[in-house]
Amino acid sequence: MKLGARIFLCYLLIFAGCVYFPINRIWRTLRTHYLESVEEPLVDTANILASVLEDEVVRPGFQPTDLRAAFARAQARPLGARIYDLPKAAVDLDVYITDATGRVVFDTRQPSAVGEDYSRWRDVRRTLAGRYGARTSRSDKSFNSSVLYVAAPLYQQGRISGVLTVAEPTASIQSFLELARPSIVRVGLLALGAAALLSLAVSYALTRPINRLAQYADAIREARRPDFPRLGRTEIADLGRALRRMQEALEGRRYAEEYVQTLTHELKSPLSAIRGAVELLQDDMPPEQHSRFLGHIRTESNRIGHIVERMLELATLENRREKPEMAAVDVAALVNTVVESQETQLAAKHLKVEALLPESLALTGNAFLLHQALANLLQNAIDFSPVGATVQVGAARDRGGVTLRVSDEGPGIPEYAREKIFDRFYSLARPGTGKKSTGLGLNLVREVAHVHDGSIRLTNRPSGGVLAELTLPARAAAA
Repeated sequence: MKLGARIFLCYLLIFAGCVYFPINRIWRTLRTHYLESVEEPLVDTANILASVLEDEVVRPGFQPTDLRAAFARAQARPLGARIYDLPKAAVDLDVYITDATGRVVFDTRQPSAVGEDYSRWRDVRRTLAGRYGARTSRSDKSFNSSVLYVAAPLYQQGRISGVLTVAEPTASIQSFLELARPSIVRVGLLALGAAALLSLAVSYALTRPINRLAQYADAIREARRPDFPRLGRTEIADLGRALRRMQEALEGRRYAEEYVQTLTHELKSPLSAIRGAVELLQDDMPPEQHSRFLGHIRTESNRIGHIVERMLELATLENRREKPEMAAVDVAALVNTVVESQETQLAAKHLKVEALLPESLALTGNAFLLHQALANLLQNAIDFSPVGATVQVGAARDRGGVTLRVSDEGPGIPEYAREKIFDRFYSLARPGTGKKSTGLGLNLVREVAHVHDGSIRLTNRPSGGVLAELTLPARAAAA
């Protein structure tokens, strides 16, 4: 399981626990609080009724008929009351009265209970003892059928002469709980949903720098040159910068070793030629041979100079940590400048140049690097073109991007060289002269393409020759 998923699940479980236990406790204590809120007014009701009826109950010849009729009229009265969302249609309050011994003298709910001994009931027993008496009893086996009983003493000459108990069914309390349940569940679900979103946001915020760092490492492994990602100011950013410094140090060391080896290998041949020519020049020889060997020294020296210059250019490009400055580049002006820079070589081989350029085509890139890349492609086309041939240089929009094309009428790329054509120091012999170049030109073109997030492709034309296509992505195209 990924780290982000683990963080998300951990936060979600923590929030779920923090939401569940308080809500569960509230739900478990809510019924008790409802009973408390009902019991308090019942205490007032019982004491008021006791104060009103205590003289009537102890009066000789007390007949509960009139009292029962009054309660019957009250219970039969239609109320039509609505207590918030709970409708109340009738009075459901009952009353029973006992004497000083706990025997029933009046009962609105069970008239037949008159004469029964209620002294064992908690409300009657405690009230007769001078304490607060109340109880909750079920009228049947159903939990929702419980009845709350609250008692008040009846006084006669300062002494307790009986007990008056009011009874209120708690079914309405259960109704209130059922009405409150959806709201509580809804609040809990909303809290859990908010917790899930917050957990997702936190896990994303924590793992995003890690994902960026992993993508950065993969890009380096694939020999690309990505920008260093934004990692914020956390410890992950410190780790990323430390890894970057380590990567730069290792790359620099390996890069230096590789370049020293390749440079040494490539310089051996021209240096050997120069050394041999110098040794021969120390001997007496005809002037024409003397001039020929001096020409060899000059040629090999120039070759060494070209190798060193190209390697410096390539090293600068390959070791660039950030992308070069990009700006709008006019494609027509770029192509014309490159063609003008190669006029001498074109004229020497009597080559004709065809420029195939659309109007008002521009792209976003580094003009200097694009000039170098296009100049290398054109130089290759000149080197491999036969005398009097035509070289085509053009540009066009390609799927929203821009493709720069250079084609020649030369012999094309041999099958054995297709996979190695972009390798450093790999070069094919030029037709006619048999000489090779430094083998760094196409490698430089590939690096320029990578810097611009583009690509370079060389293919053989059906009619003969090579077509080079430097393609820049859609985002590099400018109106």
